[in-house]
Amino acid sequence: MEDMKSFKYPAVAFFLLMVGTGLAAAQQGGAVITDNAADRYRIGFQDVIDIQVYRHPDLNIRQTVSPDGFIRVARLNQRIAAVCKTEAELANDIMAAYKVGYLVDPFVTVTVAEQKSQPISVIGAVEKPGSYFVTKHMHLLEILALAGGPNKEAGTRMLVARPGNTTTCRDKAPVSKDDDDIALMNFKIRDVQEGKRTLIMEPGDIVSVLPADNVFVYGNVVEPGQILVREPITLTQAIASTKGLKSATDKDSVRILRQKPDSLDREEIVVDLKAIEKGTAKDPYLEANDIVAVSRDDKKAIMHGIVRTLQNGVPGIFARGF
Repeated sequence: MEDMKSFKYPAVAFFLLMVGTGLAAAQQGGAVITDNAADRYRIGFQDVIDIQVYRHPDLNIRQTVSPDGFIRVARLNQRIAAVCKTEAELANDIMAAYKVGYLVDPFVTVTVAEQKSQPISVIGAVEKPGSYFVTKHMHLLEILALAGGPNKEAGTRMLVARPGNTTTCRDKAPVSKDDDDIALMNFKIRDVQEGKRTLIMEPGDIVSVLPADNVFVYGNVVEPGQILVREPITLTQAIASTKGLKSATDKDSVRILRQKPDSLDREEIVVDLKAIEKGTAKDPYLEANDIVAVSRDDKKAIMHGIVRTLQNGVPGIFARGF
């Protein structure tokens, strides 16, 4: 996988103790984590496996899983499906194949020597971006620590993209058409580091630590568009960054569309800008991915408007503090 340019943040001391020597040995682009727990790695395409047949050293072989998911074993003409099986499951299938006219009571062990099929990728504002090959269920914090943590360029948020595709082994069937969609989950870095939120990672997940937070201002402002935020910003500061409101703007119903946790849906927060200006209401702080709607358009129209704004290449406004 291509190296990604990147970023870092201080790693959590207590977590380093928890990870121990496995973290110290992690290397960019190829860390392998093993586990003796019940959650076993499932063999994937291009993995390299060792096959050992007890008392038959002439049958021992190292084999790369083919692009179509099969392997060949010594002295047998048939191919055996390997993809999405555990080591024990594949060993049982090989023993069954040998029992048919070749060995009376074979005993076979299978070990994955090189795991090349199911990385979890970490990109963006981290110290060591790359692909990490894992053999157990891992939490988002563990993967973040393997990548060295967020760097000094990081904002406050990270995204986890979970591609739905047929190359990832699944325990549930059947696979629906919706599984081809990409799930996007939004996390505050601090919440993950403090253990307030977690996520069990899956093979193929992509973790992206964002270099800055995004806020959009849409509607009756002079320069609508995207604001890149590295410091906390309030509603009025965001509007000021767009060079202010247009004339005849309805100030008593400015809306903030805020993404719900772990969802693509947005809640609507109505704010009275006049009350803020009079000092009778607090000026709310915005959160990452908030959309400030200075208009009465419905939510769908606003989302389409934001997309068109991005497509037209409206330059982002950088909020440096006020």
